[in-house]
Amino acid sequence: MLKKKKKQGDKDIRRMMLNSWNQIIFSNIKQRLQNSAMRLGVLCESLLKFENRLEMYHENFEKPYIEAAEAFYRVKAPEYFEANGVQNYICFAYQKFKEEEQMGLKYLEPCSDSIQALRECCAQCLIDVFKEHISTECSSFIRNNEAEKLHAIFRLMDQIPEGIAPIQKCLEQYIVQQGLADMFSNADQITKDCARYVELLLDLFTKFSKQIKEVFNDDPRFLTSRDKAFKQLVNDTSAFRLELPSMEKCKTQPESRCPELLANYCDMLLRKTPLSRRLISDEIESRLKDIILVLKYIQNKDVFMRYYKVHLTRRLILDSSPDSEKEENMVGWLRDVGMPADYINKLARMFQDVKVSKDLNQKIKDSHIHKGTFSDSINIKILNVGAWARGSERVQVSLPLELEDFIPGVEDYYKQKHNGRKLQWYYHMSNGTITFSNKVGKFDLDVTTFQIAVLFAWNERPYDRISFEDLRLATKLPDAELRRTMWSLVNFPKIKQQLLLCVPEVKTPKEFDDSTQFWVNQEFCLIRNGKMQKSGKLNLVGRLQLSTEKSKEEDNASIVQLRILRTQEAIVQIMKMRKQATMQQLQIELVKILKNMFLPSKQMIKEQIEWLVEHDYMQRKKTTEIVSSMWHNCHLLMILMEF
Repeated sequence: MLKKKKKQGDKDIRRMMLNSWNQIIFSNIKQRLQNSAMRLGVLCESLLKFENRLEMYHENFEKPYIEAAEAFYRVKAPEYFEANGVQNYICFAYQKFKEEEQMGLKYLEPCSDSIQALRECCAQCLIDVFKEHISTECSSFIRNNEAEKLHAIFRLMDQIPEGIAPIQKCLEQYIVQQGLADMFSNADQITKDCARYVELLLDLFTKFSKQIKEVFNDDPRFLTSRDKAFKQLVNDTSAFRLELPSMEKCKTQPESRCPELLANYCDMLLRKTPLSRRLISDEIESRLKDIILVLKYIQNKDVFMRYYKVHLTRRLILDSSPDSEKEENMVGWLRDVGMPADYINKLARMFQDVKVSKDLNQKIKDSHIHKGTFSDSINIKILNVGAWARGSERVQVSLPLELEDFIPGVEDYYKQKHNGRKLQWYYHMSNGTITFSNKVGKFDLDVTTFQIAVLFAWNERPYDRISFEDLRLATKLPDAELRRTMWSLVNFPKIKQQLLLCVPEVKTPKEFDDSTQFWVNQEFCLIRNGKMQKSGKLNLVGRLQLSTEKSKEEDNASIVQLRILRTQEAIVQIMKMRKQATMQQLQIELVKILKNMFLPSKQMIKEQIEWLVEHDYMQRKKTTEIVSSMWHNCHLLMILMEF
């Protein structure tokens, strides 16, 4: 009790003393005390501020550490290089670089720039001094697929400015060299089998894509190098070239045949062939997408589209495509990859025409049912000429009476339903199936219209011999087409017993003359597995019906002519927008517009500018290279007609 009272008394005395101190002393000096404290606080704060809080660390630890490492490797690196050679040195430098990096993470301040400074020091001592020697080993490592050593070079050279460039160059050169070597070594096989060409390209692409992923970690710089190399490879003309006529007579300009070979491979996948039969649907789709992958590297995409369209036309007319959905998907993929829109639109129109023709064809058949005709055995496709063919391809032929009598009825029916439209018959695109009977048996023959016209010449006189001159008069076929047709009937490569025989025997269709005699082979039969068949079906159509001799010669010329018109159209479009431009600006703009179709050469651009200037579409300023539009307020319409 006494202790509690004593403590309470002490508290009271303490409180009284503090109150007295506050009233007598502190209240009189508190303002001065506050001012002094503020001044002292500012002074202390200024003394605590440092420009670099890690200055002592940098000066007394980091700097000596890096200098010691530099001094060591300035001596050790050259010694090791001289003693062990460049390949062993690469492994040594890579190992030491990793060790120094790990030690730096352990001993140096991670929040500072110490690690980066150490990397730069090691890169200078271990790599930069020997970069030329290291770069020379890239080619052998890439060629021998030494992934670990190549990865070491990549990690080392990536530490110095522009160190990756030599490796990229080596990779690009090797891809092109390897690709061309494969093409030349397989040239004979590729000319007969376009699938081999595409397989070589895709194998090469897969190989180097895998290498870039494993060795270079899918670095975008090396992916770009791969793309550059493949672009050069697929557009190379040294192995396979397509000769396109130039503006100057008797001269041709070579282009890569890659677009043609890719289009042929697409055709093999999309129609009924041994290749497509042994692949399942998913495998076909995968290969088509691989083709799309290669297409992005092609410069002359218009050549691919022209050949693809020819093959598609054949497949749609002959109904040789087993999967129409895959056909339409392929057109969609071509659109997605940036193929020229006008080409894609024509392909889409072709599918639409086929679908519409099915309904219209059925209506035509229904209208003939009660007229006693053989309309059920005839299938008619009514197609838009702008999307399917050129007008110059039409070939006249004298048809058998059965067909001649049927045609007017079709024309009358169509004109009743569609006023103002004109029908033109494309006999070289038509085909049919006829039954051939002899003492051996009966055989169904798939033939072209031209072959039908020839074979029906023996319909009433099956044992007669008919001369080439008489066949020309009977069929009214042009000489070139008649020769090709007769050759397909006397020398069809897939059969031993030919349908027609001739005398004298010839080795080429050019050797036929007016006196050459032809007759039906009454011993004709099909032989399978060494046994004679008494019945069966034979396709004699081949690839005759879609390309006449004249159009085949004009195909490449038409590609060049269309390019000229495209270039003129693009130049006018640019000049209407810009009003005036330098030659360099015009070339850059043209490439941007036309790159999805073809890459215009400087010579072509120059020639078309000269043509437009000469015909007053543009004018050139005399003192500069500037060209300008002469028609600022007019509406210029350029129509490109492609039949």
